[in-house]
Amino acid sequence: MQDEEATEEEFTVTPWEVEGKIDYEKLTEKFGTEKVDEELLSGIEDIAGETHFMLRRGIFYSHRDLDWILDEYEKGNEFALYTGRGPSGHTHVGHLMPWIFAKWMQDKFDVEMFFQLTDDEKFLFKFENTLEQTHSYALENAKDIIALGFDPEKTHILIDTDNIDTLYPLALKAGKRLNFSNVKAVFGFDNSTNVGSIFYTAVQSAPCFLPTELNEKDVPVLIPCGIDQDPHFRLTRDIAETIGYLKPALLHNKLAPSLDGTGKMSASQPKTTIFTTDSPEDVDEKVNEAFTGGRISAEEQRKKGGNPDICAIQNYRFFIFESDDERVDDIAKRCRNGDILCGECKGLLKENINDFLEKHQKKREKAKDRLDEFLFDG
Repeated sequence: MQDEEATEEEFTVTPWEVEGKIDYEKLTEKFGTEKVDEELLSGIEDIAGETHFMLRRGIFYSHRDLDWILDEYEKGNEFALYTGRGPSGHTHVGHLMPWIFAKWMQDKFDVEMFFQLTDDEKFLFKFENTLEQTHSYALENAKDIIALGFDPEKTHILIDTDNIDTLYPLALKAGKRLNFSNVKAVFGFDNSTNVGSIFYTAVQSAPCFLPTELNEKDVPVLIPCGIDQDPHFRLTRDIAETIGYLKPALLHNKLAPSLDGTGKMSASQPKTTIFTTDSPEDVDEKVNEAFTGGRISAEEQRKKGGNPDICAIQNYRFFIFESDDERVDDIAKRCRNGDILCGECKGLLKENINDFLEKHQKKREKAKDRLDEFLFDG
């Protein structure tokens, strides 16, 4: 029994804190979500004509009511996509994961996309941030969204403090039904928690109901997001029908790994995180210092092979920077066989990252003149 309890304490996952090596099987059980199974993958492929590599590899691995969303779509009931970002700094490549996937979903299903940039959240929960700073970062993060190529006719970026007139009536409806004891239990709030933070889940709930309000009919909503954001929407789902809305569905991704191999990628650890604003020199320095699954010497690695399963270099490629499954498998196999050394793997990853960032940064620069096309003005 003591061993089981110790194992459960090895990792922590909340919307604001992720610590330790995450056991996603146990997290699925703890949160009460369902695994994305072969039947669901086949259903998506039947509709979309293909399966995104993040689905094939189990990066998007858990869901709530994804099967219902697909059923409704096949009946002719279009859904909307909703995801977001808490702007406490520049966007890193881990933030891009659900956005890249959402872009694929928008293209394949031809649906509207809502992005919520929660400058209020990062002001409330991170006391070192001013509201002016978080709002400024929201505009910077919006450039990264636009640079990924979303359809401006069907993509709406909401910044909480700019669009509060739209969000607040919906947040009030949710806030009236959210029970403090449930919010406290889910997030661990105590008597020192500021009242803004206690109310915040109601604000994050609001975009779940916005498509229904805008279309004046029930519109199902699917939220691709990191599994760490599930607690907010678990509460939202509990009260949605009591205020006259459909429960939002969710599709959870695993969290992108840090370059130091100790946990998830985090903006608070800039030396082990790749940002969309990084220079080639930044990338070289960070990748060179990354944790690998290599041996203590080249001779030993050639003889015994490396361990790609624990290697941050392999994980970065697996999660984001290599869509070709055969190439990912081939590099992992060569690593295990000792046919490739860490220096070569790092070189390949640098090429992947710098090629992506060079193109992305050019699009990001152009995006500053396109903000009005995407910022919500309803």
